[in-house]
Amino acid sequence: MKTVRTRADFRAAREQLTGPIGLVMTMGALHDGHAELMRAAAQRAGSVIVTIFVNPMQFGAGEDLDKYPRTLDADLALCEQAGVDLVWAPAVEDVYPDGPVAISVDPGPLGRELEGEFRPTHFAGVLTVVAKFFGMVRPALAFFGEKDYQQLALIQRMVADLDLDVVVSGVPTVREPDGLARSSRNVYLSADEHARALALSRALRAGVSVAADGAGAVLAAARTVLDAEPGAAVDYLELRWADLSSIDPVAEPGSIRHHGPARLLVAARVGSTRLIDNIALIL
Repeated sequence: MKTVRTRADFRAAREQLTGPIGLVMTMGALHDGHAELMRAAAQRAGSVIVTIFVNPMQFGAGEDLDKYPRTLDADLALCEQAGVDLVWAPAVEDVYPDGPVAISVDPGPLGRELEGEFRPTHFAGVLTVVAKFFGMVRPALAFFGEKDYQQLALIQRMVADLDLDVVVSGVPTVREPDGLARSSRNVYLSADEHARALALSRALRAGVSVAADGAGAVLAAARTVLDAEPGAAVDYLELRWADLSSIDPVAEPGSIRHHGPARLLVAARVGSTRLIDNIALIL
């Protein structure tokens, strides 16, 4: 495995790789969820590139940019164990050589819902850096985790709308043994907060268990679990179709869809840590 830091060194190393390139974009603080993305890339691509870059564009005012965990040595060890061929860990100046961008990617209406309602500049920052890395890396395939399901949906929509020549695949969420979705931000949780955070995955499972009874039952079951855990301050609990369009026919004039793949999504703050999770179900 080779590790490079500058854009020039990356270009030279990229040209030495063979076969279709699989890209895994990360912000570091890697865990088993990231390793699963790398393994998926290794199975389908000829060479695997991992980027480690804490993107300032996707952090809003008052968010945790400065304290976001940076563990490069451990990250590189995990990448090597997962069979990665090339790691690019650029500085901000390498990714944004002219400073803040004048033109960014507008995430559209979906980017202003769910996470976008609480983090209004987040998805413009995500899509802009993804588009930049797609242009610089030129991958054939790119892999993103389903834990950030709205992000995955927006990236797939950007690729389709802008005719970008890359296949974007989602990889199922990796969970800790107790059910908590793996996240780099889990390191912020105290033992007590970790226990309280388990209400998110419990709520999702409760919703799935009554999916045969319809959307109302799903939301009621999940809400009951969350209401029983005062230590989890819920930002939203929503049930959407799998493409993240509304499940409410009133919000979709002319909609006659009543059954099909859906996603139950939740976001909550536990202590000072904001967590998100989601689960697939069939209505």
